[in-house]
Amino acid sequence: MTRQLDAQTNDGAADPANPRAIRSIGIVGGGTAGWMAAAMLARALHGRACRITVIESPEIGTVGVGEATIPPIIDLLKFLDINEADFIRRTSATYKLGIVFQDWGEIGDRYWHPFGTFGAPINRRPFHHAFARALEGVSADARRARFNDFSLSAALGDAGLYRRPDPAGAGPGMGPGAGLRYALHFDAGLVAAYLGAYARHLGVERLEDTVRGVTLTDDGAVAALSFAGREDFEADLYLDCSGFRGLLIEQAQKTGYIPWTRHLPCDRAVALPTAVAGPRPPYTRALARTAGWQWRIPLQHRVGNGYVYSSAHMEDAAALDDLLAVVGQTPAAEPRFLRFVTGRRRLFWNRNCVALGLASGFLEPLESTSIHLVMSGVYNLLDHFPDRDFAPANIAAYNRELIEEMEHIRDFIILHYALTRRTDSAFWRDCAAAPPPDSLAERIAVYRETGRVGRRAGELFTDLSWFYIFEGMGVRPAGHDPLIDVVPPAQLNAMLARLAGETAAALRPARPHDSWFASAPAAPLAAQVP
Repeated sequence: MTRQLDAQTNDGAADPANPRAIRSIGIVGGGTAGWMAAAMLARALHGRACRITVIESPEIGTVGVGEATIPPIIDLLKFLDINEADFIRRTSATYKLGIVFQDWGEIGDRYWHPFGTFGAPINRRPFHHAFARALEGVSADARRARFNDFSLSAALGDAGLYRRPDPAGAGPGMGPGAGLRYALHFDAGLVAAYLGAYARHLGVERLEDTVRGVTLTDDGAVAALSFAGREDFEADLYLDCSGFRGLLIEQAQKTGYIPWTRHLPCDRAVALPTAVAGPRPPYTRALARTAGWQWRIPLQHRVGNGYVYSSAHMEDAAALDDLLAVVGQTPAAEPRFLRFVTGRRRLFWNRNCVALGLASGFLEPLESTSIHLVMSGVYNLLDHFPDRDFAPANIAAYNRELIEEMEHIRDFIILHYALTRRTDSAFWRDCAAAPPPDSLAERIAVYRETGRVGRRAGELFTDLSWFYIFEGMGVRPAGHDPLIDVVPPAQLNAMLARLAGETAAALRPARPHDSWFASAPAAPLAAQVP
């Protein structure tokens, strides 16, 4: 017997508005990806005749290491109409103003990839060109430009402080307080529970069972899911949030996988929590090590630590020893080892199945993009929401946009490795010697010559983000935008001094990051999230 989920309107009749409309969605896998997708779809489709079911196996755990985010997470909370303070309290979250990279260019280097604005445009040119000119010395007595004079996020982070952004339009112009952006560190397990309660409050159903088989139609679409001792499950649209194994998109549909290990050789990770010891910094730390890099993510109730490394350059036991040596604390739980192959599915959307999260591919969490890619996948699904005809051109457009986004992020992550000057281990020598993808090689060449990035519309990382990595890795371009030279040196110095003063003034309302959180642990999650 097959369980067909035909959604109905409030009066019990099928929705007559569109006889080909999607009536039911099955999401295979819970965790952050599954429940985030369920919450977003439930919010967007609320009031429409579409039943959403999350199928969550009690036998399969979640990876749960994606605890750092980027600023679009705040936009998601607004989209879901979730109270930010309540979310932070219940997910043991802390604020994040950016990422601090240590030892990437050479051992001893340290640089920021901060959020928010950096200075202000001068002569309609991006400020980083003015910063580059200032570093060259715009006049004989010009002081050397300091990065933190123009990045409020970096200045706050290095001081261990946090403040709320100024309301848009507050004060004259767009000062650093109004340009401040932030993200969150949070406990992924608590987030999944929070979003699960939110989604169920909006009518999402939860089916607790393990999928034992997948039936396909003659043309390769997912027809039904089977279980042990339960009737089959059918839906019109399926989302595969089953993690690395890709239960629907790969095991059943054989979609195929494109590995990127040539450019990103890390294929292992070990993660472990430790107790909070000392003030929680408002940033993620990415520390380069002998065979990869280590993360440190401060939460209210613990600290997340991990080592992403190449098994060709380091064995698991050595990686754990190295992580423990850097952490310097007794782990609060047993370490978890993960294996992965960096890359993506050939298609993210195959017939009536859309892969999200780890089921769609994997990029190491160096720039905290894992959760963003889930959000982006759902937003784009809403932009390309199908009916039961599943128009091939619509699916192709979705795949093209998501593939371009993921490959852009891939290039940005490779940039961190490609620019290294480290020669102290085989891993870093191999990274420096590996030719980058053509798409990245062109950007590097353009920046080295002109200081320009050539960002394309719609890309996640802005010109500023690329500048931060280039500058932090010690790449100084041969030139800068010549229109900056139109500004006389004395006037430029005055502008830089004014901007530095605005940043210093914007620091005054800040207070210690830890003071933003109550000392009590996160409250239990209610059955329904308001």
